[in-house]
Amino acid sequence: MIFEFNGIKPVIDPSSFIHPQANVTGNVVIGKNVYVGPGAAIRGDFGKVIIKDGANVQENCTIHMFPGVTVTINEGAHLGHGCIIHGATIGCNSLIGMNAVILDDAIIGKECIVGALTLVKSEMVVADRKVIVGNPGKITKDVSEEMIAWKSEGTKIYQSLPMDCHSSLKETKPLTKPIKKNENYSNKYKTWKKTKN
Repeated sequence: MIFEFNGIKPVIDPSSFIHPQANVTGNVVIGKNVYVGPGAAIRGDFGKVIIKDGANVQENCTIHMFPGVTVTINEGAHLGHGCIIHGATIGCNSLIGMNAVILDDAIIGKECIVGALTLVKSEMVVADRKVIVGNPGKITKDVSEEMIAWKSEGTKIYQSLPMDCHSSLKETKPLTKPIKKNENYSNKYKTWKKTKN
């Protein structure tokens, strides 16, 4: 759902898709080809949220801030299921893993990978192309060309999802039993570990 707050309405490019069960409130600007999944909460009530072209905010993510702060999710950033971005900046083409937490005034550089369940502490500044894991998050290595190519390929799938959702997502009643052809997905994209086998 999209909500006006204190006279400010979100600005959303029509090419983007905001799931009806997501919540976008107030001073939020969403660029082109952005996917926002169900259960996501993007609150521009205390400050501002900018989500740039080609980024994705997956299911149950929360984006918020302290009063007067702007949160920026840069181009092609990939926010995994359930992560929390609070008052932070996420660099272009970076991946924030599932259930990771990025705290106030942290800056994640370009093409970084933050592991699932990682806690990035307030005011941590991460240079471009670093891998951050753990609680608290620590830089463990550089992001290789192979890693960023894998991440970028996954993000491309999400960048095509808004158009697919606009054209084919609709509420329906379930089938009572499977039909022969009830799958329409590709298995070409694999987990990072499976690409190594």
